[in-house]
Amino acid sequence: MMTMAFAVEEINNMSSLLPGVKLGYRLLDSCDNVHSGLRALFSLVTFSESAAGDEQMLGMRNTTNLTSEKAQTLLATQDDETPSCLSGSPIPAVIGLASSSPTRAVAQVLGSFNIPLVSYFATCTCLNDKHVYPSFLRTVPSDLFQVGGLVQLVTFLGWQWVGAIGTTDDYSQYGIQEFSSHFRHSGGCVAFHLTIPKSPTAAEIQDMADMLQISTANVVVVFAVEGQLLDLFLEGTLGFSFPGVNIPGLKEFLLNVRPSPEPGMEFINMFWEEQFGCRLRFGINADPKPVCTGSEDLSLTSSSYTDVSRVRISYSVYKAVFAIAHALHNLLNCGSAGINEGVCDKNTEFTAGQLLYHLKKGNFTNQFQERVYFDTNGEPVPLYDIINWQKDSKGKIRFVKVGGYDGSAPLGQRLKLNGSTIVWTGGRSQVPVSQCSAPCRPGNRQARRPGQPQCCFDCLPCADGEISNQTGSTECIKCPDSYWSDKDKVKCVAGVEEFLSFSETMGIVLVLLTSLGVVLTAIITAIFHRFRTTPIVKANNSEISFLLLLSLKLCFLCSLVFIGQPSVWTCMLRQAAFGISFVICLSCLLVKTVVVLLAFRANIPSSGGLKLFGPTQQRTMIFCTTTPQICLCVGWLLGAPPFPVRNPTYQASYGKIVLECKEPWPLGFYLLLSYIGLLAFVCLLLAFLGRKLPDTFNEAKLITFSMLIFWAVWICFIPAYVSSPGKFSVAVEIFAILASSFGLLLCIFVPKCYIILLHPERNIRKGMTGKYR
Repeated sequence: MMTMAFAVEEINNMSSLLPGVKLGYRLLDSCDNVHSGLRALFSLVTFSESAAGDEQMLGMRNTTNLTSEKAQTLLATQDDETPSCLSGSPIPAVIGLASSSPTRAVAQVLGSFNIPLVSYFATCTCLNDKHVYPSFLRTVPSDLFQVGGLVQLVTFLGWQWVGAIGTTDDYSQYGIQEFSSHFRHSGGCVAFHLTIPKSPTAAEIQDMADMLQISTANVVVVFAVEGQLLDLFLEGTLGFSFPGVNIPGLKEFLLNVRPSPEPGMEFINMFWEEQFGCRLRFGINADPKPVCTGSEDLSLTSSSYTDVSRVRISYSVYKAVFAIAHALHNLLNCGSAGINEGVCDKNTEFTAGQLLYHLKKGNFTNQFQERVYFDTNGEPVPLYDIINWQKDSKGKIRFVKVGGYDGSAPLGQRLKLNGSTIVWTGGRSQVPVSQCSAPCRPGNRQARRPGQPQCCFDCLPCADGEISNQTGSTECIKCPDSYWSDKDKVKCVAGVEEFLSFSETMGIVLVLLTSLGVVLTAIITAIFHRFRTTPIVKANNSEISFLLLLSLKLCFLCSLVFIGQPSVWTCMLRQAAFGISFVICLSCLLVKTVVVLLAFRANIPSSGGLKLFGPTQQRTMIFCTTTPQICLCVGWLLGAPPFPVRNPTYQASYGKIVLECKEPWPLGFYLLLSYIGLLAFVCLLLAFLGRKLPDTFNEAKLITFSMLIFWAVWICFIPAYVSSPGKFSVAVEIFAILASSFGLLLCIFVPKCYIILLHPERNIRKGMTGKYR
């Protein structure tokens, strides 16, 4: 109110603005109430012209906080001699109100008459609707800009989990609604929303204090004036610690505020006594303070009341008065062409609508070098100061500007904050943390908890082959081909080619086993060649035995093709060599089984049945059983040969780039195995039929046992081969080849070598029939 009076007086003393015209004003209190505000409005628009010159101020109320003063400032023009209104209405413009709810009611009424209403503190976005409030303007930015600045500020400080406190008025309800919407859009969450009633009870205050205490949010955003928070803050200072609320000296200030039946005088007495540490003569006699002399000098003191360095609300009033004065200046053609310079036509008749038009078009620079104008919605430039409440060296509260927000600047340049000058709760310099869940570290992703806000989540590690290299990632990124994730899942590293090599432990072991099998086969071949004329070698066609040993040697050697880096030739040779070698081996065993059955089921070894299956027939049978496998392998290699590939699927799962042989026609491999299995089954069946032959030397029983080992190995091979990844599938196949080869070699030839070397007396013709005794 004093700012308004000062501004009017300053304008009246200026020769450049409204020369020859004097402004007057009338003040009324709305009591922060819709009904009182409307009542004050009607008294303004209906008071008589004669009363306007006699009564300058009515119903002004003293208060401890100028920001809570709800007054309308009304301007009328006067000349130097007698007051005279320049329009038919005694009130050409109104300045006010401070609260949004009473302002809405007054603005709606004044809008019907196009009477300008300029508010210095009503920020509700609901007043932006020019269809409902056509004559409303303001010198303080609306909550739309305030909310944007608050959201940027809260997000900049890393707060994603905040509470909200408001009151029942429009400012709080619309403000919190807009803040919550924008805050959720930026990724934040509102933990709770408390509404302070008009006249809260002690129980309601206690319930709200309990809610603050149990909440995990350490930051609270408040849409209310200080007076509305008095009871809640007082609850906190009397034994309750608010999370994130730190107002140094607030407890002492609140406890020193004493009620008084004479609010205006008592406040002045309290201010004087508190400011100078003395007592007035009519104060309490028992007070030990010295008596105030009346000569105390306010200029020698400093307090929040004498500090006028940041009178933001008062400055908004100041701009409102000057905006109306400039609009009236333009309306009266002061200093314009055709009119004497420095002279205004004070007798010009004008309407409130005309003044409103010039007010909206106003654009001037005040004496503080700030450009003042209104946009199409009647809004000023959205400039905000970010203020930090701090204690000075004497323990007094002081307001420190730590940053600013310019809503008209480009999006990335609107917020400016000097974090080093901020003093947080408990005097700390570190920014408090307010999160429902801590951001997930790199290598993890955020998984939202069902039924909870988006800020509440769990951290799950990225899958193999995926990474997250930022804190708080919501998704993991898949590594490109030829790359995989490191052990921490934070970066993709170049892949290392992997295959079963000769230099690794597994490869060395398999090579040694292969060498052992080849050496044993060579030794047995040498023994059989040395004793090739003995009955045990000749009994079952020595030619077939040597061919069987040769095929076993090939079976051992073909395992070496599976070791080493795959190439075009090794991929083509692997399965073909394996399939043909084993078919030759099984064909020989099949022939030997048939020969044994024919020989031992006849009473005389030289019977006609055995003659019908002589060496020629045996060779023919081997050729006929081997040819289908050879044709299958040749057709397979010519039609769809295996080729080396880099396995990306294995890389994504295990972090390796495996070089392996790709089989474009998997059916060929399974047909190859099926044919081997068929021959093995026939051998097993025939050998099983001859299991009861004479015990002296029963080769059928040995073949049966070797076939059981063969079947056991390859039945176990299939699931192990399918489930083994990468190079381990190759190792499984090599092991199956070696195991089955060793089984055939040891079961069929070691017993014969045992007789040849250790029991030569049994190596006679009678020994073959069990009749040598």
